[in-house]
Amino acid sequence: MSIVKEREKLALDAIKKVFGTEAGEDSVNLFVEHHLAELPQSYWAQHLGSESPEASAVINLLELNSSWGDGEIENFDFTLPGDVTDYMVSVHFDESGNIDEISMES
Repeated sequence: MSIVKEREKLALDAIKKVFGTEAGEDSVNLFVEHHLAELPQSYWAQHLGSESPEASAVINLLELNSSWGDGEIENFDFTLPGDVTDYMVSVHFDESGNIDEISMES
């Protein structure tokens, strides 16, 4: 597995791990809560088969929007499918390859 794919998986796992916790309050939790409130029920029905899905199901919809960095790929930005939002959950890796920040970005 390439380092990019490996880090993408680590980033998604980290997002799932902080969801619903205090550590995810200003990032992942906020992203999910915002989109559940703002996107139409038809979006959720189309992508998740329910007009009012569980918040945890939203996390499983996240897809990689971009990855970038100076040398090694250090930033991974995830968003919802269908070009419905400018917001992303961004995961940053430090120079040692450890995740040091998860944030909500626009």
